[in-house]
Amino acid sequence: MIDGKKVLFSGMQATGTLTLGNYLGALQNWVKLSDEYECFYSVVDLHSITVRQNPAELRKRARNLLTLYIAAGLDPKKNCIYYQSHVSGHAELSWILNCFTYMGELNRMTQFKDKAAKHADNINAGLFTYPVLMAADILLYQADVVPVGIDQMQHLELTRDVAQRFNGIYGDVFTIPEAYLGKSGAKIMSLQDPLKKMSKSDENPNASVYLMDDTDTIIRKFKRAVTDSFAQIAYTDEQPGIKNLLDIYCSCTAKTPEEAVKEFDGRGYGELKAAVGEAVADVLGPVQKRFEELSKDKAYIDEIIKENADKANYYAMKTLRKVQKKVGFPERIR
Repeated sequence: MIDGKKVLFSGMQATGTLTLGNYLGALQNWVKLSDEYECFYSVVDLHSITVRQNPAELRKRARNLLTLYIAAGLDPKKNCIYYQSHVSGHAELSWILNCFTYMGELNRMTQFKDKAAKHADNINAGLFTYPVLMAADILLYQADVVPVGIDQMQHLELTRDVAQRFNGIYGDVFTIPEAYLGKSGAKIMSLQDPLKKMSKSDENPNASVYLMDDTDTIIRKFKRAVTDSFAQIAYTDEQPGIKNLLDIYCSCTAKTPEEAVKEFDGRGYGELKAAVGEAVADVLGPVQKRFEELSKDKAYIDEIIKENADKANYYAMKTLRKVQKKVGFPERIR
């Protein structure tokens, strides 16, 4: 708890380009959570280097991502928006937690298996211990809640297990975090394969809508979206392509699936695709405009980076000093 409010932590990697799924499934919900929780939103650039990165490109993407956080509506005065690499406590706590995490637990992580298959030429130790760094990210700020998708639940369970193990040995050190599952737009699927999640790493450029896509590109991608041969607009698992389009439409218009189905009753797939594309363009337009404005104000973004890093470091060190003392490290002379 900070000033009577529960603490929330989340973050995104500074790789690839954010998609509509990232916005509707995460960023949009983050903005709504700002009043209820003390929020720490990180650009998790330490995680990014488990895969080889171009240094200049990584720096650029990290800054763009931080700027997009603000452009999407996150107030940097109310939320702590910072670079993970600017808070050394993430790496320090990660090492300590490594010593309380079992190999068998990490071997069971399905995301490691997936990433190892994709990057067979670079299966490094960081890729294997990635979930421990994620646990450190969360526990460092004594987070009460963590917004996660279904694919991240396994990592959160590991975080809880490690925290409980540490607390069992040393007493009440870490807050045990709970999952926060957003209700709307929690999982936006690929436009070309509606059985898999929309991803910023998808090799098919028509599969994902990116936050900075212009209106024409957005409309074109939705026109090419995969549907089916049922020739009816219904919200059902038997029509995953149509269901995904309706989910996106509802997330952008605040309508319920029932309302959307009624609206498009008797209309064709082409009309649905066009309406969804227009709704998405309307939602992303203001975000894109704000991003362009912020990108031109270098001094403002630099100030936010420094102020928020100082705030994050303050709270990180409170936890880290307690952990260091518990495990027996010599006290630092200040």
